[in-house]
Amino acid sequence: MPAQFQYVSLANEIQDKIASGQYRAGDRLPSLRKLHARARLSISTVYQAYIELEKRGLVESRNKSGFFVKARLHGEQAAPKLKLVEPVPKPVNVDALAKVIVEKISEPGIINLGGAMPDPSLLPIKQLTRELKSVSGEDMARLLSLYEHPAGSPELRREIVRRTTGTAKRGMVDEVIITQGCLEAVFLCLRAVAKPGDVIAVESPTFHGLLQLIEDLGMKALEIPTDPQTGISLPHLKDAIDRISVEACVFVPTFQNPTGGSMPSEAKEELVELLGERDIPIIEDDIYGDLYFGETRPATLKSFDRRGMVLFCSSFSKTLSSGLRVGWTLPGKFTERVIRMKCNTNISSASLPQHVIAQYLKNGAYERHLRRLRNLLKNNVANMSLALREHFPADAKLTMPQGGMLVWVELDERVDSFEVYKVAEKEGICFLPGLICSTSNRYRNCIRINCGGTLTPKVDQGIALLGQIIKDFQH
Repeated sequence: MPAQFQYVSLANEIQDKIASGQYRAGDRLPSLRKLHARARLSISTVYQAYIELEKRGLVESRNKSGFFVKARLHGEQAAPKLKLVEPVPKPVNVDALAKVIVEKISEPGIINLGGAMPDPSLLPIKQLTRELKSVSGEDMARLLSLYEHPAGSPELRREIVRRTTGTAKRGMVDEVIITQGCLEAVFLCLRAVAKPGDVIAVESPTFHGLLQLIEDLGMKALEIPTDPQTGISLPHLKDAIDRISVEACVFVPTFQNPTGGSMPSEAKEELVELLGERDIPIIEDDIYGDLYFGETRPATLKSFDRRGMVLFCSSFSKTLSSGLRVGWTLPGKFTERVIRMKCNTNISSASLPQHVIAQYLKNGAYERHLRRLRNLLKNNVANMSLALREHFPADAKLTMPQGGMLVWVELDERVDSFEVYKVAEKEGICFLPGLICSTSNRYRNCIRINCGGTLTPKVDQGIALLGQIIKDFQH
């Protein structure tokens, strides 16, 4: 790699560590010689990287002492902590408000800090278009004129299992059901395991789309306290299911929406065992699972399931294309029931998108794309987090996700994020206010920020303006 790119790459690496909190405000960075030896780069390249970080306003040099992380970036901000909530089953009423906010996010020209989507420039649209154009006339006629099998294209189902397990095992292929995105997968699974009036345990806070499904199905949500960094509180969950009849759980245990947090593997295994012993199904929404920033993919709840009680749901919407609307579920012992629900809902999912994605997976391009996408999102999250720390009030608390694209921000208790939203929206800035991530009007002082886009000057200006609006409400 040319020297001019090596120093930028090294600067980005150090910036990631600052954003994640590995290097904190006031910390001394490794000396030129230490970093030269560790990174196997010339001392001049290391020095250029530090100068680049100085230009970005992230570090400062101190005479004869080296380079230090600038204190003004963090203000020693802590991450948000677990908030205790009283687990009481409640009807859900978030649909109307969520609909207004989601529609605003879709408007052209808006500075979109709200939608949980990567920037379209990060997705392989050209490659998918090429796959679409390569479909032969005969295949196109078949794909456009016939219903697909209710469970989905056998070819795509095989490819999904192959990339999950390394081999297309027949039993697992038979378990895969293709859906119109992840949310339809969750919808079908909920209908398969519960009925109107039943109690469904969810994380608190949770993804507003899950609450909307529970509302539409006439079920009740039971909020379980969830740590924004490490996921659902198992002691609180155990206490809740000891006292309350819970029919099923819907969790996002990996890079959770809205917090970005993840449960450790040991906790995931304990969770599956706890609920499995009581025959309580778990619907696992793993839509962000492939977007990890570390060396290895986090374990799924499904990987610990020995009883068939985990209904795994995911999609290609966050990694390939939201427009193709292709998701899937592996519903364990509930497979036949979910296929029946799918057939009764819309017979089957569209054939052409399934064919295009199956071909893309077969040629190996998907894994290469994912490696690139993970690196880009990691940089985006780091850059956006730094901008938030710089422009938001010093006492704002940010999560530090190790995957996905979402950052959860806890503001001063005096700040009502929905009132902030009303002002920001008039300035062309959109974000997700925290109150729609709960059934009980909680998290009014919290916001979810999407870091799936690049930190352009326009976005940075938008964050600066949003920060000023928040400060105005705080005083």
